[in-house]
Amino acid sequence: MDPGAVGHGFEVLLAVTMDREESVAGFEAGLEQIPEVVHAERLFGEPDYFVRVATADIASFQRLRDERLARLPGVQRMTSTIVMKKVVDNRPLPT
Repeated sequence: MDPGAVGHGFEVLLAVTMDREESVAGFEAGLEQIPEVVHAERLFGEPDYFVRVATADIASFQRLRDERLARLPGVQRMTSTIVMKKVVDNRPLPT
């Protein structure tokens, strides 16, 4: 499905750094409750998470970031990067 066709063509990658380990479960549960979060990965090292978010536009992303994402448990820092173009997407694993 084309994200732009359903009003979610603006994509942002977030690098999230947590301030305490005990907040991980609450943070992850919170991410699962936000429909605009289309992909999230927990990492070793810094940052703690990469999160892909799809919204209608930059104003929608700003509201989502300020009102929901930044308020999730344990968030110390978020760095946003706007996706310019998908180069490789949904490639099957090599066999």
